[in-house]
Amino acid sequence: MKRLRSLLALSILAPIFAATATTARGEESFTQICEKVNPKLVKLFGAGGFRGLASYGSGAIVSPDGYILTVNSHILDTQDLRVHLSDGTPYHAKVVAIEPELDVALVKIGDNKNKVEDLPYFDVVEAAKRPPVEPGTGVLAFSNQFQIATRDEPMSIQRGVVASYSKLAGRIGIFEATYKGDVYVVDAITNNPGAGGGALTTRKGELLALIGKELRNELTNTWINYAIPVSARITVSQADGNPATVSILDILEKKEKYKALTPPKKNEGPGVYTGIILVADPVERTPPFIEDIVPGSPADNAKLQADDLIVYVDGILVGDIHAYNDVLSRYHPNQTVKLEIQRDRKLQTISLKLDKPKTKKAPDKK
Repeated sequence: MKRLRSLLALSILAPIFAATATTARGEESFTQICEKVNPKLVKLFGAGGFRGLASYGSGAIVSPDGYILTVNSHILDTQDLRVHLSDGTPYHAKVVAIEPELDVALVKIGDNKNKVEDLPYFDVVEAAKRPPVEPGTGVLAFSNQFQIATRDEPMSIQRGVVASYSKLAGRIGIFEATYKGDVYVVDAITNNPGAGGGALTTRKGELLALIGKELRNELTNTWINYAIPVSARITVSQADGNPATVSILDILEKKEKYKALTPPKKNEGPGVYTGIILVADPVERTPPFIEDIVPGSPADNAKLQADDLIVYVDGILVGDIHAYNDVLSRYHPNQTVKLEIQRDRKLQTISLKLDKPKTKKAPDKK
């Protein structure tokens, strides 16, 4: 009887032992993939840090001499963009190209005095030749979400499957996502701070796509876990009205010579009046400091002051005067916006009711 019980126990436990052994073998396999993929990824550190807005992100090395592909996010809006390689080596980086319609950017580490050579990298040209994988395909997502990695710590890795391959319909704050092309929607929770710019790969570590920013679905108001395929190619309208095709491969080919093809966006609203007078804009990225306030204006009523620095408009980071004007151009009179301003090294939230633009009076006829 004891022998029979032992045989029954073994028969019950055998599938568990087999499953454990299979899992162990799988984990060893994933360990090897991680060791192969992790050196091709970097941690980015830049603008942000206020009110919980992440000042960190992820990127994928796409050339042996230090070009890095990432998403076009607020952390790039700084003069002190930093990159940490997988071994912890820190570098200062510069943004060399941005394509808003694809929502991606290219940054570079190293220069003539401090050259970068022989870095492990993803071959994006070869990756773009592969056809899209089917829904149900197992994938791996590598990123620095929640800034778990800083120096030489490895990136976070998530296992999941492709839920769908479809058009993106997303929004952040009052802005619609600029990229409207096909994306991989995955069932792993990649929509977290710092994940944008990470790599979505096959279970073999082959690059498929770039993990996107934090966006909500316009239709369901739920967060979207998506990645932009490296083969992404869209048609845009140029400043002269003629259509043109733009792709991630175009950016990698032209690098510093790349110029975005889309014309500057026109104001969508009829214009608003705040009574805020900003400082002069002599350099490319002048922060939106308030120089003066018009007496009796909405800004005066809201108790804004000279020397206040406008940091956020309704939760959207405005790193310079151009970004501030672009955000404000999307509002209409009588709307109320929440400005987060820095005053005496502290953040304050101020509600500002927008007014109609002031019209200049015609001179009196004599």
